[in-house]
Amino acid sequence: MKSVFAAVGGWKPVIGAGVFVLLFAGERLAAAAPRPHIRHRMIHNLGLWAIVLVLSPLIIAPLTAYGANHLLWTRPEAWRAGALTLVADIVLLDLWTYWMHRAWHRAPVMWRFHKVHHFDEFLDTTSAFRFHIGEVIASALLRLIPVTLLAIPFSHVIIFETVFICAVMFHHSNLRLPAGFERGLSRIVVTPSIHWVHHHAVQRDTHSNYATIFSLWDPLFASRSGTQRTPEMKIGLESVEDKPLLRLILTPFMRKA
Repeated sequence: MKSVFAAVGGWKPVIGAGVFVLLFAGERLAAAAPRPHIRHRMIHNLGLWAIVLVLSPLIIAPLTAYGANHLLWTRPEAWRAGALTLVADIVLLDLWTYWMHRAWHRAPVMWRFHKVHHFDEFLDTTSAFRFHIGEVIASALLRLIPVTLLAIPFSHVIIFETVFICAVMFHHSNLRLPAGFERGLSRIVVTPSIHWVHHHAVQRDTHSNYATIFSLWDPLFASRSGTQRTPEMKIGLESVEDKPLLRLILTPFMRKA
């Protein structure tokens, strides 16, 4: 287990940091939408991210390792290696993530945590880390279900998590892409033009476009919005403003949030 983590997991933060720096710089050099002046927005995003960074090694990583060490069965040797098996596991975990994302929107208790992410009134790379720690922990727990049932190797889970966080940073980014390139790319993976609609401050759009990595899930399960992203699109929640950092942390536990 340690050798697998050293070989695969050791690169996860390096790759994530590299992609973050590239997107963070790119969206400032080639912005798709004008950046509004929103007071304290960056403090909110980085504050929530800091909580996850501190607690992740203490909670999230051990949960992932626990699931990988307590599989319900063992895959045949022929299934454990190879690019096709890895791709299949990534697709299956992404499908699971799609349905979990729908649940975070539709189950009232889960929505109380997830709407902290949607309070953001603009999107850029930092929005990818604006999640309540309760949602992050619950998501890690829920991911143990397919991992243990399908006996997904720990190395495949780590690779999926690396691809996942890169995809989340990318489709939240304010990076301007050539229209034709993004249109073609969006047939395969989720691009900013797709996910920004998910953050549109209109309820019917907020509850649509749930896919994370592969873009086929929303058309397949009839959750793709017909709204087209525009530079002036209002981001956030309908008739709701962003909250101070402490209020964001306490939001899931407050009667009126």
